[in-house]
Amino acid sequence: MSKEPGGATIGLLQGTLDLLVLRVLVAGPLHGYAISRRLAELSEEWLAVDEGSLYPCLYRMEKKGWIKSEIGRSENNRRARFYSLTKNGAAQLEIEQEGWQRFQLAVSRVLRRA
Repeated sequence: MSKEPGGATIGLLQGTLDLLVLRVLVAGPLHGYAISRRLAELSEEWLAVDEGSLYPCLYRMEKKGWIKSEIGRSENNRRARFYSLTKNGAAQLEIEQEGWQRFQLAVSRVLRRA
């Protein structure tokens, strides 16, 4: 979810979270909380993804073979599940990015002409 300037939240378009998570995982394996924090950091705190959205997304993408997970130790020395991008996930990221660019262009066209 993201926030409007007044603090209200905006729901992410379906599939957008997949794109964002895949993109963040290009840099290397991260556990769920670190993924959420990285999205917030990269968006300058505009995107705040809650656990109720993030973990179902991660499980769904793992089931599709886009990411894989393994247990490791977090920076706090806690046991955590780390997610990493697979070859199929990298290919899907390309598809998702192209789709997002087409969507963005279509919305821009409507906004310019309406």
